Amino acid sequence: MCREADLRRAVLAKNDGAAQALRAELTARGTTVVNLLSSPGSGKTALLERELTLARERGVPVAALTADLATENDATRLARSGVPVQQVLTDGLCHLEAHMLGRYLDGWLPRDTRILFIENVGNLVCPASYDLGESLRVVLASVTEGEDKPLKYPTAFGPAQLVVITKTDIAEAVGFDEAAFRANVQRVNPGVRILRTSSRSQEGTGLLLDHALAIAGGTRPHNPVMSRHPHTHDHPHPHDDDTPTHDHPHTHHHGPAEPPAAVAAVAAAERLGDGPGEPADPAPAAPAGHH
Repeated sequence: MCREADLRRAVLAKNDGAAQALRAELTARGTTVVNLLSSPGSGKTALLERELTLARERGVPVAALTADLATENDATRLARSGVPVQQVLTDGLCHLEAHMLGRYLDGWLPRDTRILFIENVGNLVCPASYDLGESLRVVLASVTEGEDKPLKYPTAFGPAQLVVITKTDIAEAVGFDEAAFRANVQRVNPGVRILRTSSRSQEGTGLLLDHALAIAGGTRPHNPVMSRHPHTHDHPHPHDDDTPTHDHPHTHHHGPAEPPAAVAAVAAAERLGDGPGEPADPAPAAPAGHH
């Protein structure tokens, strides 16, 4: 068991190094990476196609990389948006890793890309452990998946910097208890913002894009208590009037917590009495066509 744990730590440490290098490289060229994680069938591809199309209409240079074990179906769907799309076939691997991402981006990603969306393999277990050099980690859950999903998968929902509810148009039909879901999200990730979306009814159209653009513009992402990868950035950020300015380095967190930390974080949140309410200072929406 000790050797297995040591090997896992070594693999994750190697990935973390590659992710940090990739993050620095993409940040230097002005590209913000958004990592989308969810279970299979959550509506991730439909939501992403809609957001990519909106970005193209606004004139925002975006691109998308989508990962699956087999087929290029998702890449074909996303390409309908008219933006650059790349398919990654993992040949059975249940997650993406930073070095894989770097290989696929080399020579493909347009230099002026403002936002790179990564549609990770549909899985809430394996992908949660791997930092991909993202600046924004998003976890999606559809209304059909059950209100207790955040409690069942704390290592996915706990480190999320944004949570998205999908398929809200059928919430009533399937008996989705949104209040219970939100409370469970807040138990494992106090203060994280939660968006409501429906690709069919168009509810929440553009909210994910606006949030990503706000992060690209310098808004600090949510800092989950379960993050295990602090990254200090010494650059100033513009803030809204109600956000204190600062001239000192601050810490951004990327990547997931290990299971023991997840359990501790939930317990700590409950001891502190963190309730299910929404955060008071969600990231502001960026203006249309922001570059």
